[in-house]
Amino acid sequence: MPKYTLDALDKKIIRMISNDARVPFLEVARACNVSGAAIHQRIQKLQSLGIVKGSQFIIDPEKIGYETCAYVGLYLKYPERFDNVVEELRKMPEVVECHYTTGGMDMFIKLYAKNNHHLLSIIHDKLQPLGLSRSETIISFNAAISRPLNVADINDED
Repeated sequence: MPKYTLDALDKKIIRMISNDARVPFLEVARACNVSGAAIHQRIQKLQSLGIVKGSQFIIDPEKIGYETCAYVGLYLKYPERFDNVVEELRKMPEVVECHYTTGGMDMFIKLYAKNNHHLLSIIHDKLQPLGLSRSETIISFNAAISRPLNVADINDED
């Protein structure tokens, strides 16, 4: 699929909706000096291209009892089972991200646990049986920066 080039209107729309996904289309239209229908069409196009993917409420895991955020590097005994491992990880509600990586580890996951004992249980009872040769865990105390990529603020020269 050819790469879509964002114009100034696309970038302004993305900037506004990424700051507040619930902003009314008419408010975006007024800020952009175009009709509400034009904004609606642009957002539909951005969605159909996969540039904009849905909208969501962001839940603070700590406020609902998940006080431990951990990043775990997974080293597989049998890397050919990679797809099976990913499918099993999808079934674990604590796992919120899984990345294919370069370097020594096979994949890198982010998960939330209620506390360190729960984290140990996840690693021992859920991750190790997936066929790991080993894992490497990093606990995050706090996210110093946590934001989505806002392409509207990135220079075209980058």
